[in-house]
Amino acid sequence: MGFIAYFFVVVIIIVVWYQTKYLRRSCLLQKIPAFRSYPVIGSSLSFIGKSAVDIFKVVEDASKLGPIFRFDFSPFKSLIICNDPKVVEGILSSQELIVKSYQYDYMKDWLSDGLLLSTGRKWHQRRKIITPTFHFNILQQFADIMDRHGKIFVSNLKKFEGQEIDFFSPVSLYALDVICESAMGCKVNAQEDSESEYVKAVKEISNIIFLRMFDSLKQFQFIYQFTKMYQREQKALKLLHDFTDSVIVSRRKELESTSHADNNENDFGIKKRTAFLDLMLQSTIDGNPLTNSDIREEVDTFMFEGHDTTKSGICFTFYNLAKYPEIQEKVFDECRTILGDDTQQSVTMQELNNLHYLELVIKETLRLYPSVPFFGRDIKEEVSVGGITVPEKVAITISPYLLGRNPKIFSDPLKFDPLRFEAETNNEKNNPYAYVPFSAGPRNCIGQKFAMLEMKSIISKVIRNFKLSISKDNEDLKLIAELILRPENGIVLRVQNRFD
Repeated sequence: MGFIAYFFVVVIIIVVWYQTKYLRRSCLLQKIPAFRSYPVIGSSLSFIGKSAVDIFKVVEDASKLGPIFRFDFSPFKSLIICNDPKVVEGILSSQELIVKSYQYDYMKDWLSDGLLLSTGRKWHQRRKIITPTFHFNILQQFADIMDRHGKIFVSNLKKFEGQEIDFFSPVSLYALDVICESAMGCKVNAQEDSESEYVKAVKEISNIIFLRMFDSLKQFQFIYQFTKMYQREQKALKLLHDFTDSVIVSRRKELESTSHADNNENDFGIKKRTAFLDLMLQSTIDGNPLTNSDIREEVDTFMFEGHDTTKSGICFTFYNLAKYPEIQEKVFDECRTILGDDTQQSVTMQELNNLHYLELVIKETLRLYPSVPFFGRDIKEEVSVGGITVPEKVAITISPYLLGRNPKIFSDPLKFDPLRFEAETNNEKNNPYAYVPFSAGPRNCIGQKFAMLEMKSIISKVIRNFKLSISKDNEDLKLIAELILRPENGIVLRVQNRFD
């Protein structure tokens, strides 16, 4: 009898403890406005069966609740979205709040435990290894790759002079060529072979991951694994991983070979010297070389972060230049002054760095159309940031998109004004965490210099050769926020030879 009494006392203590803890979490959440939340199911009805366009509209509608709001997916799973710079600063500047939110779990099958998703000691070790990849001297090598593939892009674009063209597809192929050669030294010739299976697989995976983030049923693996979406995901993953594995194996064999010819490429079109892949192959942790699996997760991460995100930034910049011809002409004048009239001449990294006004245009584009519109952190323990107490075991999402369009942060936020980023003329003194297209703090984007260099390279090349314009029918963009921001119907611009 004594044992039974003791057992029930223990059970009661556990229940009381859990309820007290849950009640505190619930009370803290109640202080944050919820969007159409109902008992048990939370906000799920707002997302089930919705397209990516519809989901983005739901988030925009919810943002009217204030600078911080939440979606509930069950009594135990909530997502907080924030566009308050003080809260953003408290989260991104923290050395402790570096664990990505649960939404990133849906990327694990693709990117495994690479730099984007890893945490703790592994993340610190990998960050230390990868940082030298973006050293000045190596970036110059990347600039040469960007320049060469940019010439191919311009050559292909000449076929469409006087016509309208959706820029998303050709820019995607250009970005894939650049990132494949920069990351792996592998020439996939995507711009010559536009039906790249790799590009299709990346699009498929990106769409699936985003839809899972907001589908409360597919968030459960035991349900998801029986869906057609899961089968599509597995097919795309096999293609992506097989491609990366084949390049890693070929390059490792080459490095292990005792014979090193003087030619720059082997029979497979793989360069003898590759900044990123070679660095991974030659690196050690605690005296042990990285395995092929270790390398694949970092290469796949570099491919993901350096392909889709850069493509988005490039395309939206072209859109703004076409929409605002007076700004386009200022960019052209700057390019002509710094780069000269010979459009066939290769451009150096230093010359690209000197394109100051173009950089302002890109920054303003990323304010309105950040490549990554949302990114998140997992709050393991209760924390106070920016005057808000965030309960434990919730995901908090930071939105560069909502921050950039917040009228309390940026005056006349929908006006496209590159000079708002000109330090000498800008009167707005915003919190630096109000503008975070590359994130900020210890987990900021390690490749942001690479991205800016690539955007400057291709945009300057196109504007030096062509005038871009846009019809009234194509000015209004319906945006989709998947893993990256993109327009539902592409970015359709008219291409005209600048010298006709």
